[in-house]
Amino acid sequence: MSARSPITTHVLDVAKGKPAAGVGVRLERVTDGGLAPLAAGETDADGRVSTLLPADHALEPGVYRITFDVGAYQVGFYPSVAIDFTVAATDEHYHVPLLLSPYGYSTYRGS
Repeated sequence: MSARSPITTHVLDVAKGKPAAGVGVRLERVTDGGLAPLAAGETDADGRVSTLLPADHALEPGVYRITFDVGAYQVGFYPSVAIDFTVAATDEHYHVPLLLSPYGYSTYRGS
């Protein structure tokens, strides 16, 4: 199995029942001074972004934000979705999925 980014995501379009391809994704670290950009990408045909960070990127404990540009993907109520999450164990993998519809979304810590 190949090494993967310590933070990954995927977007599922629950209204269409399929992965959401072409969604822009931005990863930032929340700091006292605001947001520190770390990476950006776009979901692939399977709705995944597995290469946000290099596999050997050392995570620091703290709060991170992943932002999805859903307005460019679909017409709906939310032009973007920002999810803040805490990295406590820096040796663990963090997977942050987004379940998306035009008028709602949900997320959870994946594996």
